[in-house]
Amino acid sequence: MLEFSVLSGSDVMAVLNGREKDVIDCVRDAYLTHEAGDSVNPDSYFLRFPDKPDSRIIALPAHLGGTTDVAGIKWIASFPRNVESGLPRASAVLVLNDYTTGYPFALLEAAGISAARTAASAALAATTLGHGTPASIGVLGGGVIARTICRYLHHAGIPQADVRCHDIDEPSAQALAGHLTTAYGAGARTATADEALDADLVVLATTALRPHITADRTLRPGQLILNVSLRDLAPELLLTADNVVDDIEHCMKADTSPHLAEQLSGNRDFVTGTLAQVINGQVRTDPARATVFSPFGLGVLDLAVGHLVHTRAAAEGRLRTIPDFFGETRRW
Repeated sequence: MLEFSVLSGSDVMAVLNGREKDVIDCVRDAYLTHEAGDSVNPDSYFLRFPDKPDSRIIALPAHLGGTTDVAGIKWIASFPRNVESGLPRASAVLVLNDYTTGYPFALLEAAGISAARTAASAALAATTLGHGTPASIGVLGGGVIARTICRYLHHAGIPQADVRCHDIDEPSAQALAGHLTTAYGAGARTATADEALDADLVVLATTALRPHITADRTLRPGQLILNVSLRDLAPELLLTADNVVDDIEHCMKADTSPHLAEQLSGNRDFVTGTLAQVINGQVRTDPARATVFSPFGLGVLDLAVGHLVHTRAAAEGRLRTIPDFFGETRRW
């Protein structure tokens, strides 16, 4: 029998809350499955608007094999000007398709899923790539992604005794610092961009369209930069560091900092390897250099976390099944 169900954002968040370590493990497994070649992850498709150059809606189709074995697509809108009216920048839905029949079986509100998989990826990188425990964290960007990354860093055991929050919108930086202090007892404060960038662990979670962290800055040995927003760093800086990505082909497009570094250098020799290769022990980063982790954001991660959420929601009776969603269920 073909069934189709819907899961609301509030139920998605209820399922995700308290399962941060499960989500990190889920993302780790998805990376390893993708690295093993048991996935299909085509290029994301960007719908852009001439009169809104900072806005886009992105389609991320994918299939993830392994124990998940599900196909689907995330359709996510990024409209940075939403924050001016108090709305989150991003909104999204995720469709899950049965791999045997191709039929869609669920529609999930996915802004929370997208944020969780991004944050879990960042936390996994922080615990995998860091050379020692960071004494300080610098966060550039004070939105939902920054907040969620800090939450996952907390659950991954990264200390937050010194968190330096910076945003070009000062109230956003203040809100993030206040939230971290209240939620986790963090030693969080607002800071200048330079103060944040001097931290041992730097989280870049902005909406920057082009590099604003210039080539005259020095990345310190052992410093770890989580280049989540992808376009903050001048390409020259990447050429001075070890560079770990989620997928090399995906990162080398759309004017990301790695893409610009490839254009500047004329090759990809600056790429150390993928996060999965570090996990597998195939490559290592050098503690005498800074490490930059640049995750383009793979659709297989959304499928992995979405499948986890759907499975848990079904067990908890949260799914809203829509009877007769499919008009025809027999060929004749």
